[in-house]
Amino acid sequence: MSVHATGDAFARARDLLGRAPVVDGHNDLPWALRQMAVRDDGRSDFTRLDYTALDRVDLTQEQPGLHTDLPRLRRGGVGAQFWSVYVPCRLTGHAAVTAVLEQVELVHELVLRYPDHLALARTADDVERAVAAGRIASLLGAEGGHAIAESPGVLRALHRLGVRYLTLTHNENVPWADSATDEPVAGGLAGFGREVVREMNRLGMLVDLSHVAATTMRDALAVSGAPVVFSHSSCRAVADNPRNVPDDVLARLADNGGVCMITFVPAFVSAERAAWEVELRAEMARAGEDYRDLAARAAAGRRRAERVPRPGATLAQVVEHVEHAREVAGVDHIGLGGDYDGVDEFPPGMEDVTSYPSLIAALLERGWSEDDCAKLAGRNVLRVLRDAESVAASLR
Repeated sequence: MSVHATGDAFARARDLLGRAPVVDGHNDLPWALRQMAVRDDGRSDFTRLDYTALDRVDLTQEQPGLHTDLPRLRRGGVGAQFWSVYVPCRLTGHAAVTAVLEQVELVHELVLRYPDHLALARTADDVERAVAAGRIASLLGAEGGHAIAESPGVLRALHRLGVRYLTLTHNENVPWADSATDEPVAGGLAGFGREVVREMNRLGMLVDLSHVAATTMRDALAVSGAPVVFSHSSCRAVADNPRNVPDDVLARLADNGGVCMITFVPAFVSAERAAWEVELRAEMARAGEDYRDLAARAAAGRRRAERVPRPGATLAQVVEHVEHAREVAGVDHIGLGGDYDGVDEFPPGMEDVTSYPSLIAALLERGWSEDDCAKLAGRNVLRVLRDAESVAASLR
């Protein structure tokens, strides 16, 4: 599939996103900023109250070392962003809780530092008010169920602090849910995992099924009385990566009311890259290395790329995922979750958060209506957030 949007389509896309801005499901800027501030002792300056590390980065100016800053978010037509408050799997128990609280505090601090640009959002109405005021609505999503340390109280505290989704796992299992990239143990959701989903429904926190095993996806869909989301996943039928969503799960989103937010990560977008990653994982296993460890994977990937060129991905392949998800789940159940600042590489033409108009322009060129593009860009996700709020109100 070739995608060559004309200047007219790009102008239409920019205009459309001015009226119906992007609500992106996943951006790792908070962790990227934290990593930029790590001191020699391995600790982050963000654990200090003076936030001296954050003083070194002015997000009102373009940041060449990042995919995200405020000028580029504006150019990309982003009206609302779920900021990932990510916790590495190597942190567990109290250390994981501390890390997620530090990440939450970091996002709150960003909102305080850039009040002309950012506004904290807890509800769909908050998002709409922020956009109307010319600010980017800042939502929070906790990436990795290990961040709650098996405590419903921590889950409730995160919700009180503004976290509006929890990704049930990251790259490794939690005791109560299987990850897509780990060996199955629970067989999907264990009993406590079902309790977590029900409590999230009661709170109005979205159940995020990116990163979880297909068995966990199916169990969560069976338990949840509110719509679920995939904050940054693509389609398994198009690129056979375990992080992607199988067709039977996509089809169930229509009954659940949920949304799959298509991501732009090459390993999830390109079938050739997905196959390359399978071989990388096998090589790491033979060497006694853990593919789930992101740092180890990056190092092993660089070594393999010296011998076997690493396939990239294209905008056309992203379009293929979007259109496949539309065909299987329906146009009311798709969205966008770029995963910017979460990986090093993106398809040409989609290198940073300015890229959303290019994708929308390509879809307009392929005959998508402006209404359907608006649903993809953000309206579907806002509807899901509002539906989750309604379910929570009914359960209370």
